[in-house]
Amino acid sequence: MSVTDARARDAVTSAGAASLWRRIDRSDLARTLFVAACTLTVALGVTWPWPQVPVVAMIGLIVGCWPILMEALHDMRARRMSMELSMLIAIVAAAAIGEWVTALLITTFVLAAEILEDLTMDRGRDALTDLMTFLPDTVQVRQGVDIATVPLSNVVSGQVVVVGPGGRIPVDGVVVMGETTVDQSRITGESLPVDVGVGSEVFAGSINQIGAVEIRAERVGAASSYGRIVEAVRQAQESEPPVQRLADKLASWLVYLALGGAVITYLVTRDITSAIAVVVVAGACGIVAGTPLAVLAAIARIARSGAFVKDGAHLEALSTVDTVAFDKTGTLTMGAPAVTGIHTATGVTEDELLTLAAAAEAYSEHPLGQAIITHANHLALPLESAEDFTYRPGLGVTATVAGRVIAAGSRRLVTDAPDTPPEQGIATAVYVSIDGTYAGTILLADTLRDSAKAAVAELHRRGLRTLIITGDQEATARAIAAELGIDDVHAGLLPEQKLAAIDAERAAGHTLAMVGDGVNDAPALAHAHVGIAMGSGTDIARESADVVLISSDLNDLAHTLFVAKRARRIVMFNFIGTIAVDLIGIGLAAFGLLSPVVAALIHVGSETTFILNSARLIPGRQSRAASTGVANTRSHE
Repeated sequence: MSVTDARARDAVTSAGAASLWRRIDRSDLARTLFVAACTLTVALGVTWPWPQVPVVAMIGLIVGCWPILMEALHDMRARRMSMELSMLIAIVAAAAIGEWVTALLITTFVLAAEILEDLTMDRGRDALTDLMTFLPDTVQVRQGVDIATVPLSNVVSGQVVVVGPGGRIPVDGVVVMGETTVDQSRITGESLPVDVGVGSEVFAGSINQIGAVEIRAERVGAASSYGRIVEAVRQAQESEPPVQRLADKLASWLVYLALGGAVITYLVTRDITSAIAVVVVAGACGIVAGTPLAVLAAIARIARSGAFVKDGAHLEALSTVDTVAFDKTGTLTMGAPAVTGIHTATGVTEDELLTLAAAAEAYSEHPLGQAIITHANHLALPLESAEDFTYRPGLGVTATVAGRVIAAGSRRLVTDAPDTPPEQGIATAVYVSIDGTYAGTILLADTLRDSAKAAVAELHRRGLRTLIITGDQEATARAIAAELGIDDVHAGLLPEQKLAAIDAERAAGHTLAMVGDGVNDAPALAHAHVGIAMGSGTDIARESADVVLISSDLNDLAHTLFVAKRARRIVMFNFIGTIAVDLIGIGLAAFGLLSPVVAALIHVGSETTFILNSARLIPGRQSRAASTGVANTRSHE
């Protein structure tokens, strides 16, 4: 690590510590320190004016128990049993039998635990705050020859936004002027900067690093990729997934168990100290606070890597998925044809064939013709003007290019074309003739997404089953499945038949995630346990889905599933750990093996452990230097 990097790291660490200190509520800290001082004073023997009722202890308990009492009363009005109520009962019971040091110490632990819980939850909420405050408040908009500064909220689709070097891109749109390099790590999870130029798509939340660009806004505000991420995290913060309701119920059961155990302990042993220890040792705050923290942190972590989950219930469903079904076109493939091979006749070069075919297709709107032109432009081949253009449906096009008659289309148009080359496979052949003589064949196919093979392999490595559910031809779908190693194929399906295929998987006991991009996929996305839409897909697909892969990178799918399952493991560990610690603690306390003070230490220690376990999912905050640097490293942990 360089000296500069080390200094930057130290600066970020110092800033983080300062931020942590600023977030501590001063009144809560003062209250906790005051009660701790009272505890120490009484423990040292200061019991004025009466040993049975020390004034210092009374003042300390009144000051310390006030927020605990208010929270307990609030829970009682809501008819909810809470840890605050059980701890208040234990404190009052300890004070009633003259265990002033024990009562004060328990109060100190409860107050300290509340501060720690608030700090940890604040870190989770920071995941949302960090997102919400990232975009600029004002932007520069081109108005004719002038540039005006306007509030971001006033920008509408179609306006041209100017972004200078180091600026934050405020809208989803297309570059209409300039070239630059952008850091898209906040949106797509891409660790390396991406070069963009005229015609390139950019996302709100990206950082412009080098040159000035002008961007035509296509989606702004809440409709932008960044806006949808913010809204998803906001909804996750406000929603209550089923696992959270289970955590609340479990917490109530544990409190009832502790109170019931304390009553039984006292009736059997007549030992009020042991009964108090039984109440004190039981703690469920680790799951009550840890569960929503894990959900929020997981959704924020997923959002940082290029996807967003619309709420906690969908994250929970995602964590149980064992089968992933893919649509083919536009999901596993790019959804548009591309040149995959060129075969030429004797005396004709590949560049010559491609140049003449692209020129002949210049006025064609057919996808195959457009793909040939795109490939020629990609190779920077010079295209001449075409004359006498004629399009014949089902056959192809003819045109005159540089005085030569060019025909490009099917075998019925180029009648002397040879047999299809064996490597054609599922590709479509466009035959080309020059002045009536066969000149070559251009093969085109819908190409696989770059991320498809690695994503499917990663899903298999993690034990998930994969299949294709598509309306495309059986042969094409099976060829794609074979290339990717996908387990099963359902092809040639209409939208309602896709629903039947999903029903069959559900009936077989599988928890299914459906990944698609088109209008015809929308019913299937809504019908699966979890619907996942490609960011490049149609609006209806994105609206029907529970999860959206913003950059349409299928590697983000594998990462999203991994984070969801990791969150579930953490929550389940917290559940099982809390129950185990409480049951063992209650048993030991009932037999007089734990004093109330030790019980309080176990209570706070276990609660802290489980909350911090959930906090492991919180994504690290990006410093300004890191977010504008050229080497942000993407984490898949």
